Amino acid sequence: MEGFLKFILLPLILTASLPGLGFCYSIINSPENATVLAGSDARFNCTVSIGWLILIWLFNGNPVLTVINPQGAIETSDHFTSRNYTSSNGFTSELIIHNTQLSDSGKIECSTQQPNESSFAFLSVQVNGSLFIKNSTLTVTENKTVEIVCEALEWAPAPDIAWMTNDSFIDKSRYVTQQSQGSNGLHNALSILTLTPVDTEILTCLADIEALPNPQNATVTVIFVNSTMENDYIEDNRSTWVIVLAVVLSVVGIVLLIIIIAVVVRCCCLKKKGSTYENEIRKVSAEKKKDGNLGNRQRHGSENQGYIPEELWNTEEDPRIYSLLPRYPKFTVRAEDLHTSSASKVQPQRPTDYPINPKKIRNMTLV
Repeated sequence: MEGFLKFILLPLILTASLPGLGFCYSIINSPENATVLAGSDARFNCTVSIGWLILIWLFNGNPVLTVINPQGAIETSDHFTSRNYTSSNGFTSELIIHNTQLSDSGKIECSTQQPNESSFAFLSVQVNGSLFIKNSTLTVTENKTVEIVCEALEWAPAPDIAWMTNDSFIDKSRYVTQQSQGSNGLHNALSILTLTPVDTEILTCLADIEALPNPQNATVTVIFVNSTMENDYIEDNRSTWVIVLAVVLSVVGIVLLIIIIAVVVRCCCLKKKGSTYENEIRKVSAEKKKDGNLGNRQRHGSENQGYIPEELWNTEEDPRIYSLLPRYPKFTVRAEDLHTSSASKVQPQRPTDYPINPKKIRNMTLV
């Protein structure tokens, strides 16, 4: 009986002694929901009362970090770290999730391992994609309707699209937005604005998600051209082209003229050079021919009319030979026909008749 009473009283005693051992504590401030851009850090705070012993952080129900009093935090991953703050009201543990990604979106829970003593918050990680308008500048004529396309790619979640003109929002009935999701889980949006401009204006496409401090934007300038301005513009363009064409043709004509003159001068020079060359060739040939004749005369000399072969000298022995000899008449010169030069003595001339038996003398005159 006594043993049974001890068995019943022991749990009661332990329960009564728990507040004294420090197990009677509670969560004073719970963590709050957070929305961050991918790549940034997310922070959650949980404050418990004095006397706490253990605090556990859970992500989607799985423990990721534990804080024990008085040892401190037990960190098992660099992705989840903590900072601790102590005040007179209690103890605050800050959970830091570094370099958040889409997979980090979920439930973040703070637990003290006591019944009904846990609180939670949600983390939403969003992706800021790209935004652009296909044409940065448009030229629109009078009474013409145009469609301007704004495209947002790889966002999470799908962004809200809005249009502005000259710092004023455009009514949603004037544009249509379509959304789609890609295979990578990111969202795309396509917005088409239809308008008929009456003046030059600047249009802005806005894309916004909760994590962005300011919407992302893309702009396009719509240039309005009325009919009169367009005609003037066309005429100016024509005049400009005419002037340019005239200048180009003038330059080309001058260049062609210079080329033609250069070709003509070149041909004349070549022709003159050719004729000079031919004249030189003729002159050289004539000089060679003259030199050849002179050489022949120098080699052969002139015929001596007074030369008699030796075979004809003994004509007395053979009268037939004497009859064949040439006979020259004897002539005389009067004394008054002879002139004597004071500068030099003149030898008397040889008689023109030849004796029958001349001496053996052979004369040759070379010119």
